[in-house]
Amino acid sequence: MPLVAESTYQPPFYLFNGHLQTIVPSLWRTVPDVAYQRERLELPDGDFLNLDWSRLPPMRPTNGLVIVSHGLEGDASRPYMRGMVRALNRAGLDALAWNYRSCGGEMNRLLRSYHLGDTDDLDLVLRHALATGRYRRVFLVGFSAGGNVTLKYLGENPDRVPTEVQRAAVFSVPTDLQASSVHIGRLQNQVYLRRFLKSLRLKVRAKAELLPGQIDLAGIEDLRDFQEFDSRYTAPMHGFDSADAYYQHASSGRYLGGIRVPALLVNAQNDPFLPASCFPREVAAGSPFVFLETPPEGGHVGFPEGSPDGEYYSERRAVEFLTAEVPA
Repeated sequence: MPLVAESTYQPPFYLFNGHLQTIVPSLWRTVPDVAYQRERLELPDGDFLNLDWSRLPPMRPTNGLVIVSHGLEGDASRPYMRGMVRALNRAGLDALAWNYRSCGGEMNRLLRSYHLGDTDDLDLVLRHALATGRYRRVFLVGFSAGGNVTLKYLGENPDRVPTEVQRAAVFSVPTDLQASSVHIGRLQNQVYLRRFLKSLRLKVRAKAELLPGQIDLAGIEDLRDFQEFDSRYTAPMHGFDSADAYYQHASSGRYLGGIRVPALLVNAQNDPFLPASCFPREVAAGSPFVFLETPPEGGHVGFPEGSPDGEYYSERRAVEFLTAEVPA
């Protein structure tokens, strides 16, 4: 019954609510000591992904590879990604932080982009890494949207997951996308919603310039929430009949029971993005593989600490879980 009974996370005293624990790390944290080597991965459908590698020096043998997936409208350069990569490298692990289609500073080629249930690209990245022949042990880490993709990948078709995949750790995951899309529209969350929609509108406009005549921009500025945006753009651009159909297909919560490798899910109780349905306690209680930790504090993709080495709780917890012989 992998319900983590008690979390050890304690935020700094001056970050005393979920909004501060979310916003301060996002806007003011810096992680300078990470050096990526970028690789362009050409895809079978004519598109591409940009992969950012952070490998250990040749004289230092690696204990495996961790594939790190970012959140909605993020990329490998975000502080939470760089912080996790640094912690993994310190623990003797290579890291591969991949950028979704249209992310990482470069628009993708096709009409489609990325969505929160797209596990095929994660599978392509994973198999590309395995094809190097360098890794017999692989771990997965994901934040928010990337955590949703990671959990869905592990649970929707367990037989597809390569045997090299040992464990996963994900943080701040909207396992119920329908409820989460409503929850973020609450008055107290408008600052987050407006920021996401601004970024998404810019992406659609850039895609319309790249592919003239294929995207209708009329009324794009009138879209006021995720349901409207996803109905207008995300769903039809990725083959779904409606936003509801997209949310139903893409939500990782419905696939958790299929997970067959130890997977840690850490969702803070004060996360402003997550409704009650994103805390799957019953599933974790009945699964030998899904470890659910719900600290009272942490915010969304936050978990800041005042540690002298600059690491955050999410990073320490991921390393602890991924490298443990018996997860707990």
